[in-house]
Amino acid sequence: MNVLFASAECAPFFKTGGLGDVAGSLPKELAKKGAKVSVVLPYFTKIPESFKLQCEDIANFYVDVGWRHQYCGIKRFVMNNVTYYFIENLYYFDRENLYGYDDDGERFAFFSLAIIEMLEKIDWIPDIIHVNDFHTAMIPFLLKEKYQWIEALRSIKTVLTIHNIEFQGAYDQNLLPDLFGMGLDRYYDGAARFGDGVNYLKTGIMYADRVNTVSPSYAEEIKTPEFGFGLDGILRLEQAKLCGILNGIDYDTNDPETDHLIPVNFSVNDLSGKKKNKQALQKKMELPVREEVPLIGIVSRLTFQKGFSLILDDLDKLLEKDVQLVLLGTGDPGIENSFRSFCERYPNKFKVKITFDVELAQMIYAGSDLFMMPSATEPCGLSQMIAMRYGTLPIVHEIGGLKDTVIPFNPVTKDGTGFGFSEFSSYYLLYSTNMAIDLYWNDQKTWNHLIKTAMSKDFSWEKSSQLYLDLYNNLLQLS
Repeated sequence: MNVLFASAECAPFFKTGGLGDVAGSLPKELAKKGAKVSVVLPYFTKIPESFKLQCEDIANFYVDVGWRHQYCGIKRFVMNNVTYYFIENLYYFDRENLYGYDDDGERFAFFSLAIIEMLEKIDWIPDIIHVNDFHTAMIPFLLKEKYQWIEALRSIKTVLTIHNIEFQGAYDQNLLPDLFGMGLDRYYDGAARFGDGVNYLKTGIMYADRVNTVSPSYAEEIKTPEFGFGLDGILRLEQAKLCGILNGIDYDTNDPETDHLIPVNFSVNDLSGKKKNKQALQKKMELPVREEVPLIGIVSRLTFQKGFSLILDDLDKLLEKDVQLVLLGTGDPGIENSFRSFCERYPNKFKVKITFDVELAQMIYAGSDLFMMPSATEPCGLSQMIAMRYGTLPIVHEIGGLKDTVIPFNPVTKDGTGFGFSEFSSYYLLYSTNMAIDLYWNDQKTWNHLIKTAMSKDFSWEKSSQLYLDLYNNLLQLS
């Protein structure tokens, strides 16, 4: 089985979020199971120099982006039995950030066209092209509507994974002729139209052979008006080809027994190192070193989608208790400033680092007692799984992937892997947090039982990668 995984980001080369983590982990696991996997990415010039030096130039040609005649170089790099192809064009990809530009529609139109036109140039036609989010969602459409005359490409099957339905790639209707050199027939018949424009993600949903999201609950949620961001009707129409496959986390990187970024390694059978990590985190964040105080960690983008309005609403009430809170992240300037203000008012209880720091993030996962993640929506979420892997119990809004991965503490059976609340309100977030704090103070036996249960859960890619292989195989059997 030959699979081409098309993504706009991929760890360890460059990433902004969960898509980059998945693109870095899933192909590696598929390769371990015998699939021949390649990943195709933009050649963002911010790629680390060490990887640039290992890339080889294997082809170059020109791609017509509408009337634009754009250079396209192909670079190749092999790592962990996965072949990485990079699409090079300085005009589109020599930028400070991966996304957020006025010409993103054009940039990813070029990327999608270049991926398809690359295949014959490198003499490798995959059985499956697995596209991800709106950046590459037009590929299934292009294969069937623009490149259908190329016999070698006709048998390719396509899978579209929706990592976050909020970002859809909505543009003007004239984009079809202007960027793709196509007529407006598919716009007027509704296949590529959404509202009064072209929507990359909607078009991908219509044309891909299979569509999946990154958790089973999210697959159900996005079929409703509350979570579908306008595409719920399309998803209900296409629900026969929609499923949810839970993301995993990279167990090589996130392993408390071997992680070189944390001060002391530990395991589910010997938790003494976790206490030492808590002490190290308290010292690093300049908090009083006190074992008896529950330490709550947060590592996140600071956006309202991540539930920070709930935290801010009742943060005074939380910090009146004998607790400590550490926060790492960047995002909305208003949220950043609000947290800085609380930090000044509670210097011995609350510390904030407004930055991106991989080492500190791992210290927070390993050294905290609790991990707060009250997202309004969460397609999957990786942080709660990483936290549990390190014996840190999550406090989550029971939505999407959070609902699928965290078992809320049951006071009767004394079982669970974290704490949850179903109604999105600051009252219930505080209620769940107080339940967790009380348990920490009053019942360390149960607390340790929850830690060991959480650490014993399997959040590796082992099971999920097999589900993707099953999805691919089922698709190929229909040929």
